[in-house]
Amino acid sequence: MKTEQGRENLILTLTLEFAIEIVKYCELLEQKRKYVIARQLLKSGTSIGANAREAQNSESKRDFIHKFKIAAKEAEETEYWLLICKEAEGYPDISLLMEKIKSIQRIINRIIFSSKSLVE
Repeated sequence: MKTEQGRENLILTLTLEFAIEIVKYCELLEQKRKYVIARQLLKSGTSIGANAREAQNSESKRDFIHKFKIAAKEAEETEYWLLICKEAEGYPDISLLMEKIKSIQRIINRIIFSSKSLVE
């Protein structure tokens, strides 16, 4: 995903790719009639990127940080639902999704930390 300046925006790219993978995984869950988990995971897993994109048009640095804090919360919730899928019987493998959410969480936390240092 490119910024207005034409540069690659890593977090936007990673969260979009992750959201697409979450959609596919949730479709598998629905085929297995795991509707409740699929719905929860779909909401939180796609919301991460939506909040990161929203932050790109924030009104201030504080608003930017706030949007990324919401993205961080959605990432935590997504990890929670993935852990349930990992521990429960009859769920497809989540290893790759878990690696990706951890990477996204690290990047989001770095963005929040570095942005806070600019505000203070």
